[in-house]
Amino acid sequence: MLDKHLIAKIQPYANEKNIVFWRDYRVTVLQDRLLRLEKSGNKKFRDDATLSVFYRNAKPQRFSTRETSDSFTVITDFCKLVLKENRKDCRIVIDGKSRKIDNSANLKGTARTLDGYDGDTYVGLTPLRKKDKTKEDRIVIGSGVCSKNGVAVLSDEKSLTLGFDGAVKPIQGDGTDEYIFAYGDDYVSAVKALFAITGSVPLIPRFALGNWWSRYHAYSDEEYLRLLNSLEEQDIPLTVATIDMDWHYSKDLDKEFHITELGKNTPFYGGNNGWTGYTWNKSLFPDHRAFLKKVKEKNLKITLNLHPADGVRWFEENYANMAKAMGLDPSSEQQIKFDMSDENFINAYFSELHRPLEKDGVDFWWIDWQQGTKSEVTGLDPLWSLNHYHYLDNAQNHRVPLILSRYCGVGAHRYPLGFSGDTVITWDTLKFLPYFTATASNIGYTWWSHDIGGHMRGDKENEMYLRHIQNGVFSPINRLHCSNAAVMTKEPWAYGNGAGEIAKKWLRLRHKLIPYLYTAAYNSHKNGTALVEPLYYRWKNPEAYSYKTEYFFGGELLVLPVTGKMKKDGFARVYSWIPEGEWTDIFTGTEYSAGKNGKKITLLRQLESIPVLIKAGGVLPLSLNKGNGAENPKVMEICAYSGNGAYTMYEDGAESGKSGELFTEFINEYAEKGGKATQRLTIRTTGDWSVVPEKRTFKVRFKNISAGKVSLFVDKKETVANTVLTDCAAIDLVIEANKEYRIEVKYNSLSPLEKAKRYACKTLICAEGDNLKKQEAYKSLEKAESLEEFAKIADGTELISSTAKDCLKEIL
Repeated sequence: MLDKHLIAKIQPYANEKNIVFWRDYRVTVLQDRLLRLEKSGNKKFRDDATLSVFYRNAKPQRFSTRETSDSFTVITDFCKLVLKENRKDCRIVIDGKSRKIDNSANLKGTARTLDGYDGDTYVGLTPLRKKDKTKEDRIVIGSGVCSKNGVAVLSDEKSLTLGFDGAVKPIQGDGTDEYIFAYGDDYVSAVKALFAITGSVPLIPRFALGNWWSRYHAYSDEEYLRLLNSLEEQDIPLTVATIDMDWHYSKDLDKEFHITELGKNTPFYGGNNGWTGYTWNKSLFPDHRAFLKKVKEKNLKITLNLHPADGVRWFEENYANMAKAMGLDPSSEQQIKFDMSDENFINAYFSELHRPLEKDGVDFWWIDWQQGTKSEVTGLDPLWSLNHYHYLDNAQNHRVPLILSRYCGVGAHRYPLGFSGDTVITWDTLKFLPYFTATASNIGYTWWSHDIGGHMRGDKENEMYLRHIQNGVFSPINRLHCSNAAVMTKEPWAYGNGAGEIAKKWLRLRHKLIPYLYTAAYNSHKNGTALVEPLYYRWKNPEAYSYKTEYFFGGELLVLPVTGKMKKDGFARVYSWIPEGEWTDIFTGTEYSAGKNGKKITLLRQLESIPVLIKAGGVLPLSLNKGNGAENPKVMEICAYSGNGAYTMYEDGAESGKSGELFTEFINEYAEKGGKATQRLTIRTTGDWSVVPEKRTFKVRFKNISAGKVSLFVDKKETVANTVLTDCAAIDLVIEANKEYRIEVKYNSLSPLEKAKRYACKTLICAEGDNLKKQEAYKSLEKAESLEEFAKIADGTELISSTAKDCLKEIL
């Protein structure tokens, strides 16, 4: 029997009231738009859980049936499933339109790994130059549960059985086993339906959302600590310290353990492959416990890399205990083979190999499985077993568990985080990753962790490195990593001409974003919404399907990544589509307005920023904590943007060992009358205040308002406002439990023409060129009496550079 904590809780049996039979079919109505369709000539249907689907225990659903001589129809409030004798002739009817039940219009899901990929093209893991490619295969991305024609199918007949005892068993039943998602263009609900049968996305630890340091390099303890000290001295905050495979003995095993001399380089003893190991390399880490303690003192979590395929060999420190647990004689020095289908091995694998290392200070494991899909049980992918049992094991000693591993198929979202593998360092990779990450949400896989900057080969380009960093900051996980070449690293100071200095600022920004990211993680867990969503989740305009690298990020932000080189004028171009509404770039302050059909626009950005837009009325909470770690901050910056909106920030006590939860609600309201505008921000908290500092400071910044009269009301009574002179209307206030705070800013609203003139001044200040000509150009623009006249002057004057003209076009 598996140890109790390694047994997942499942509820696979469907309510009999939701099941109907017709000929060789069994239909289970799980929701009004989610139906299970099985066909078995032997009437051997599957009732037990599979490795993908854990839950079919939906409450009784409302539906009816209709039978004719050659068909059977299941009718719900939303759709009709029409069965025919031949499965290919079956149809689903939505809104009166009949559709085939297939994935012909599927919007795709995700893939197992990006190992060896340059963008979406496979070039192999051998060190080939790109121009010498011998194989060019496009990545095959599996199906998701979202489709342009409204119908998606999840086939589950090849998935093995998961028993109530936690063990994997052969397939029980025969025939087909399909789940039909008939959600039209309500893609968010389709993904939530997937979670209903496979399990929700777990909450991930707050520390996972900061900056990770990782490098495939044989660090010594002193070298690693010197690196951490250097990062600390340069104010580059981290939350996770990763140590790749060289933490254990990985090289020269013959010499280290006298394997050749003893004649033990044989299959019986497990050979001398160095990828698998469980014993700290004492030549690099003479006292690994002292080393781990020093890393912990820097307020960092620790993960180690695992390649478990070679099992446990005689030279490992814990070999004797492992052998005894497996019923073997330790003196035989026989290799204990890796077998995640053997319950005895699984139990001992954790209790004898990993638990001692965790007691020394390892927080979670990076499972680097690359050895294929075969195991001792036909059809069982070892990667699934590793992910499933490692995650359950980590949950035994951690309130919020975590692993890092590759995608193992439908249901893999239950085991965050995903490690996408060893990509090539190119612009093509950078351009592909935003699409790949957003599309994975269609199969519920919302927590991809990429090697930020790419893993191997390619060229070192300062500009490309920084654009990768900027994309990483607005990715689910920001884990810097690269291959084991002595001349490759991701330290910012290795990138010159200002790129490294800008990268430092972006890494600090990622650290500031942790409150926002953790709130998104909570919403993902609780409400089934992804951190990264494709545009078509929220907008049904055809353009939403065309602009595949843009994505919604955390509910408030729209990210339009820079994925190409700058032109000679020092600006990169982002060919974009902005959805309907009012938007503000959080970096440049530029405001954009788009009508019902959105707006196609070319955005120009220098090296310092990428377009990240926030919707009108949006609120962005930022931590101002200094140093490493991910604690709930004592001081925060609250960025409020003009308009009407609401945002609730989630915090808990997981990092401090407390069980409470706190919700801070921000209600943003805008009113205008007679050219006078009022922006009102109300702040309320509910829940357990003890999980945050007793008195915390909110530095509230009204980003769209340059100046105005600021008033503060506490519990609806006006009090003295501690206003701050900065580049926008601002106030600092100390927040306490059980009080309501309302900040009002009254100011003169600006017309679109006045905003255009201000933006023109800002643009010309930054533009290079003759200052007298720039001033003359600005005077011409200032005289414009309408936006049309302003646009005509901006387009016609020869005193403004073509680049400056392009910048002005952004707001017109």
